[in-house]
Amino acid sequence: MIIHDVKVHPEADRLPREGQLAWKIASVAADPVAVEPAVIDMIINRIIDNASVAIAAINRGPVTSARGQALAHPRDGGATVFGAPHGVRVHAEWAAWANGTAVRELDYHDTFLAADYSHPGDNIPPILATAQQLGKNGHDLIRGLATGYEIQVNLVRSICLHAHKIDHVAHLGPSAAAGIGTMLGLDAEVIYQAVQQALHVTTSTRQSRKGEISSWKAFAPSHAGKLAIEAVDRAMRGEGAPSPIYEGEDSVIAWMLDGKTAHYQVPLPAPGEAKRAILDTYTKEHSAEYQSQALIDLSFKMGKLVSNWDDVAEVVIETSHHTHYVIGTGANDPQKMDPTASRETLDHSIMYIVAVALQDGEWHHVRSYAPERAARPDTVRLWHKIRTVEDHAWTERYHSTDPNVKAFGGRVTIVMNDGTKHTDEMAVANAHILGATPWQRADYVRKFRTLTDGIIDTAEAERFLALVARLPELSAEELLGLTIALPEGTLAASKPGLF
Repeated sequence: MIIHDVKVHPEADRLPREGQLAWKIASVAADPVAVEPAVIDMIINRIIDNASVAIAAINRGPVTSARGQALAHPRDGGATVFGAPHGVRVHAEWAAWANGTAVRELDYHDTFLAADYSHPGDNIPPILATAQQLGKNGHDLIRGLATGYEIQVNLVRSICLHAHKIDHVAHLGPSAAAGIGTMLGLDAEVIYQAVQQALHVTTSTRQSRKGEISSWKAFAPSHAGKLAIEAVDRAMRGEGAPSPIYEGEDSVIAWMLDGKTAHYQVPLPAPGEAKRAILDTYTKEHSAEYQSQALIDLSFKMGKLVSNWDDVAEVVIETSHHTHYVIGTGANDPQKMDPTASRETLDHSIMYIVAVALQDGEWHHVRSYAPERAARPDTVRLWHKIRTVEDHAWTERYHSTDPNVKAFGGRVTIVMNDGTKHTDEMAVANAHILGATPWQRADYVRKFRTLTDGIIDTAEAERFLALVARLPELSAEELLGLTIALPEGTLAASKPGLF
């Protein structure tokens, strides 16, 4: 890896493009390096994972709305839409919008956490949709996805957005644009302009993940993916972009991030170096914010120690800065303690999540968020006894670059009314690459079958799994099969809109 120094330059410096981060990203994207077998295997896993959670959410409101908008933009030779019949084709950017929303709705796919947050599987819908519309094959798609993951993960390693209340999809626009550029074999000049355009139009505030969290949380990454496709289209037609988008005097860094004294060190592969960043990412076994995954597993274990929840005086979670201030009591969001809060809010409340996991010993993507479950009186009483505190040791582990030290969990202490204390801790979730039961292909397939059971026909499930397993050898025609159709008459229709 090469570590690139990134900082703001005054216009008088006339920073050459070769010194700009967007050009360096484009150079990585244009590098024709081969994709390693382990990376190909993990890409297949993540396509399966995305399909699992998309179908589980297929008739939920936001997904239905996004699909309705997409279906209003038909195109012969376009891209496919999850849930729709196999012959249906729409414009690629609208397929990315519909499919990206379906993937993101349940907050249940892959993750990478470092200086910032990300769900790098959000790269898959826009890159796949573009591949289908432009007749690319499985090999091409693999190359594009390897780049999308590589760029997003390395931006997330090095540039913090959330400290400035910028939503993490600002790293997704550039990564998706770069991945599309790789897949299409575009030259560095075109990718450079597309990356800059994509960043320029995908910066938004984190209010989408604060307070009363709405369905926009599901739409935000699909919006970034849609805009990335449009940015590539403009760049291919010869259009330029605001430049330098990262380092300029009035750039994203200068006015939205650390300002004119900023100094970031961004790692990117050297020329000829394989793109392996996807192997550092991890998926979710449980449908909740990633920073809750280890604490859910720990709660399953600790819940067995308590027989009467009204005997609990308090529950204290010592954890990282991020967990405390984003999904813990440090966020100071009263909605996180509200039994009538939206599902989107509840899955960003570690207090609620731990309360239910302690009591139920399981986590289910529907049952655990049901309004009647959230309103259960004994759960509400326990929920309101849970608080988080930042422990600097857990914060240091969260930010560690050593994978053997890095952790996303915490220490939980259950204090009983009689003074008895039960304390335990967990660093990483069981399914994590360093966890007790790190996930393999069979786990992804099991998740797929579990989440799609009763929604799609068994034959359709098996067809999809057999096809995706052959990804490296798929023809352009076969790549159109990387979608899933619901049985006739079971796909919900959206309310009417403008389109």
